[in-house]
Amino acid sequence: MRTFFLCLAMLSAFALPAASLSADDVYPTAIFAFQERGSDVKGLGAQVADLLFAGLVVNPNMYLVDREEMQKILQEQELNVSGAVNAAEAVQVGQLTGAKLIVAGSVLQSGDNLYLVAKVIGTETTRVVGASVKGGADDELDALAMQLAEAVAEAIEKNAEKLIAKPESRDDRIAALKEQLGEGKRPAVRISIDERHVGQATVDPAAETEMMVICKELDFDVIDPKEGDRRDADVHIVGEGFSEFTARVGNLAPVKARLEVKALDAKTGKVLAVDRQTSVAVDLNEQIAGKSALQEASAEIAQRLLPKLVKQENGDQ
Repeated sequence: MRTFFLCLAMLSAFALPAASLSADDVYPTAIFAFQERGSDVKGLGAQVADLLFAGLVVNPNMYLVDREEMQKILQEQELNVSGAVNAAEAVQVGQLTGAKLIVAGSVLQSGDNLYLVAKVIGTETTRVVGASVKGGADDELDALAMQLAEAVAEAIEKNAEKLIAKPESRDDRIAALKEQLGEGKRPAVRISIDERHVGQATVDPAAETEMMVICKELDFDVIDPKEGDRRDADVHIVGEGFSEFTARVGNLAPVKARLEVKALDAKTGKVLAVDRQTSVAVDLNEQIAGKSALQEASAEIAQRLLPKLVKQENGDQ
């Protein structure tokens, strides 16, 4: 019951008018179990993470990645991330779950004092900020965790520009890729990516279109998957993607998209490269948010996939 009333108090403290929120204000966040430093705090790490989730989930500025789903994704990729998550792991977690921020930390007891120490990591910038609370060893854990939730939310609000990378325009992405690819020969590519939005009919292939646009901008020969002759392609880029509405944040609709892509040698069928990306987009319209999330996931994959294909085409392994 105590936790219930504390959650209500947090809801009142965090509540913002829906009109004050924009898509750029919502921060997809993953929370990991806290490390337990010492035998006196055994079993508290997971409890702190659960209570912290309860404290932050009512914050309209935050979209929290479902913890069970997150653990399933990480287990599938054999990625065992703890409260001691490092920069490289943070980047990978962001790619797999769509999280822009990771909250991890530790629980420790020193004498009669109990400390909850959190670190907030930007998965795109790998920058870190901290927040902590101190209480008595006999204090109720839920009260301390709720104080920590307030401190974490405040730290994120104050340091959002440092933690979260500024959105990169298509022109900036193309310019960076052109410089990276140089004058290397581009293989002819045929792109076919199936996608769906859970619960709604697919209107247009956002991920496939985005990959085609980027390839054309980078001077790849792009073979149309329906009208073109697949034998003209050197590489087949194939994949599957889906987007799914989660829950409204004020008047905004956060949608998560998952995209998996592989590049195949057109002659041998050999897998040249495999990549995946989860992205979260927010918009007033659920369908538009879904398309935006798939488009962003495709652009992220293109940044990593296309340089590999050019290197292989030019014999630079």
